Amino acid sequence: MATRLGMPAPAPIQLAPRHVTRKLKVGSVEVGGDAPVSVQSMTTTKTTDINGTLQQIAELTAAGCDIVRVAVPSQDDADVLHIIAKKSKIPVVADIHFQPRYVFQAIEAGCAAVRVNPGNIKQFDNKIAEIAKAASDAQVPLRIGVNAGSLDKRIMEQYGAATPEALVASAMQEARLFEDVGFRDFAISVKHHDPVVMIRAYQLLAEACDYPLHLGVTEAGPAFQGTVKSAVAFGALLAQGIGDTIRVSLSAPPVEEVKVGVKILESLGMRPRHLEIVSCPSCGRAQVDVYTLADEVTKGLEGMTVPLRVAVMGCVVNGPGEAREADLGVASGNGKGQIFVHGEVVKTVPEDQIVETLIEEANRLAESAQAAPGADQPAGSPVVSVG
Repeated sequence: MATRLGMPAPAPIQLAPRHVTRKLKVGSVEVGGDAPVSVQSMTTTKTTDINGTLQQIAELTAAGCDIVRVAVPSQDDADVLHIIAKKSKIPVVADIHFQPRYVFQAIEAGCAAVRVNPGNIKQFDNKIAEIAKAASDAQVPLRIGVNAGSLDKRIMEQYGAATPEALVASAMQEARLFEDVGFRDFAISVKHHDPVVMIRAYQLLAEACDYPLHLGVTEAGPAFQGTVKSAVAFGALLAQGIGDTIRVSLSAPPVEEVKVGVKILESLGMRPRHLEIVSCPSCGRAQVDVYTLADEVTKGLEGMTVPLRVAVMGCVVNGPGEAREADLGVASGNGKGQIFVHGEVVKTVPEDQIVETLIEEANRLAESAQAAPGADQPAGSPVVSVG
């Protein structure tokens, strides 16, 4: 029998019923309906740099990205889409603005979906029926992507600002253009840089339609600020059952976007957790440098592909209890650490040997789990949760 690692999963707690939406197929990934919430990102390379773009897509895939978007601002970019779409291991979405001919080329190239922006939809007005037919024939869905920074002037004149109501009006206006020609295979996003405006916009949108919703706080900012904004906004909406796919927008490498997105879903119980490091925040009771211990253990276990809960604790108040509850743990104090494996103390080591001992024991547990007959551990990269 396989050795079970990770804490036993409690009965799932549903914070709110899932908002019922249509289901789309974005390549191999289902979006909407009862499909898991997916994580998206966007490449930062020039799309014409085929090797660089594919390398970045590979890195995003390894980090847990489900769907990737590439920019198509020029004819040269459109001309290489067929290569990128064919070689990518995850579905590729073409990001199209202004030029309707790129939409057709993206569909022909085998892209899994196409994003269009109603803010410059005037360029598409006389092409809606043609775009809808091409997308329908190829079974390629679209995303109507509304951004506060590029709202149609007509919408801005009507509402005076990029209010939640303005964002939703823009999206629904565009949706109706496609509905009028019988096309409904699309998702919608209404992004704003202010989480409060963004949350309200998606609440209104969820009331107005049953299309899959792609969540995003646009121009969220540098890594720390953008992470906080996205976590607040996504957490609020997903806890209400709103949202089918997410993209964290950071002024940081796109892999960081994926890491944050995955962690948000894990924190809400919407993705299986893998490696989890439980470590105390430290206080005046701590008798070891918990910060350094937790960081070194995290680095030492990077790349582990089995679920494992490791407790790194710094005092005798909560330390022994947390260490016993984990697969592997240490309760530290008085210059030494008690090492727990599945709730039992297996050894006591000097403080300067705690990190290497935990890493050795973690690798031993992982090897045992992987070698056991019938092992069914989910694969994944380490994820760290600091308590």
